[in-house]
Amino acid sequence: MSTADVSTDELTAEAERVLRLCTACMYCDGLCPVFPAIDDKHKFDLSDLNYLSNLCHNCRGCWYACQYTPPHPFAINLPATLAAVRRRSYADHLWPPVLGRAFGSPVAGIAAIVGVIVLATLVVVLVARPPAALFGADDSEGAFYRVLPWSIMAGAAGASLLWAVACIGLATLRFWRTIAPDVPTGSLLRALGPAMRDIVTLRHLGGGGPGCNDIGERTSHRRRLFHHVMVAGFAGTLLSTVSAAMYHHALGVAAPYPLGSLPVLLGLVGGVAMLAGIAGLLWVEHCADTEPSDRTEVALNVAFLVLLGLVTLSGLAVLAFRETPAMGLLLAGHLGLVFGFFVVLPFSKAVHAPFRAAALLRAAAEKAAAGARHKRDRG
Repeated sequence: MSTADVSTDELTAEAERVLRLCTACMYCDGLCPVFPAIDDKHKFDLSDLNYLSNLCHNCRGCWYACQYTPPHPFAINLPATLAAVRRRSYADHLWPPVLGRAFGSPVAGIAAIVGVIVLATLVVVLVARPPAALFGADDSEGAFYRVLPWSIMAGAAGASLLWAVACIGLATLRFWRTIAPDVPTGSLLRALGPAMRDIVTLRHLGGGGPGCNDIGERTSHRRRLFHHVMVAGFAGTLLSTVSAAMYHHALGVAAPYPLGSLPVLLGLVGGVAMLAGIAGLLWVEHCADTEPSDRTEVALNVAFLVLLGLVTLSGLAVLAFRETPAMGLLLAGHLGLVFGFFVVLPFSKAVHAPFRAAALLRAAAEKAAAGARHKRDRG
C-alpha cells in the first residue's frame, strides 16, 4: 500500500516502526544527517518525526543500501515514509490551517486557483483597456502600464507576495516551535554558521559524498546542480526586478526597457537559467525510481516546477514579442501567472525550503551542544 493511502495514525506508526529498525541497524550511518540524528534513539514522538522527515533530503541512498527493503518481511521504505510525513508536516503547520487541505491534491488545487487568477486578470484587462491600447504594437516607454496601470500591477503583486511571505513565515515559526531543540542559546548561535553553509551549498544532496541516487542505483550530483542553476536563475530575475524598480523610481524611466539595459539582461539570463534548472529537475523526477517515492509529494514537486516554468516562459515571451500586437495579452497572462504563483506559494513545494532550513538548524545546534558537552567532560 502506498504511503499516500494510509491514515495519519497509520503513517505515524509506520514511521516509528521504520525508524526504530533503522536505529537498531545503522548500516546507512554516514549517508545523510538523518542517521546521526536517530543514533541511540528508541522512541520517536510527532515532533521527532516532523524534524527527521524535513532533515531528509530524499537522496534515496538508504533505499539502495538497505538490506530490509521489500520483499524482506521488514519492508522498510524510509525515503517514501519520510516523504509522506514531510508532506503532512507542511499541512499540519500551515497558516491559515484550512489551506493545509491543499496538500492532499496539490495539482488540482494549484491549477484551479492559478487558472482563476489568470482568467480574472485577462478579463479585467480586456474590459478596462481600449482595443487600441491592448492590441496595438507599442514598445515605447510606459507601454506596459498602458496595458495595466503601474499602481494596479504593483499593488496586486505586492499584496499577493505579502500574503505568501506572511503565510510561509507563520508556518515556519509554528514548525520551529514544534521541533526546536532543548539546547543552550550559545549552541544555537554557534549552529547558525554551519546550518547556513548546509542550506546554501545543498551539501546533503550529495548523499554522503558520491551524490544522490536520482536515477536507479547510479549516484550523481544532477539534482544538486539543477537546484543551484534554478536558484541562481531566480536570483537573476529578482535582481532584474530590483534594478527595474530603481530605473522606475530613481531614474524616472518606465518599462519596457532597452534590450541592452540591466533589467532586461538580468531577466533574460536569469530566466534562461531558471528554465534550464527546472527542465533538469523535471527530467530527474521523470527518470527516478517510483518505488522509494511518495506519489503525492512527486505531484507536489512537479506542480511547483511546472508553474514556476510557466511564469518564467511567459516572462520571456513578453520580452520576445513586446514589439508586436501580442504584447498586451502576453503581459496580462504573465502578470496573472505571477499573481497566482504568489497566492499558491504557501501550499506549494516552496515551503520545503524554510522547513528544511529549520531542521538543519536543529541538527547543527544539537551537534554543537554535543560538542560542548564532550569538551566539558574532557576538561
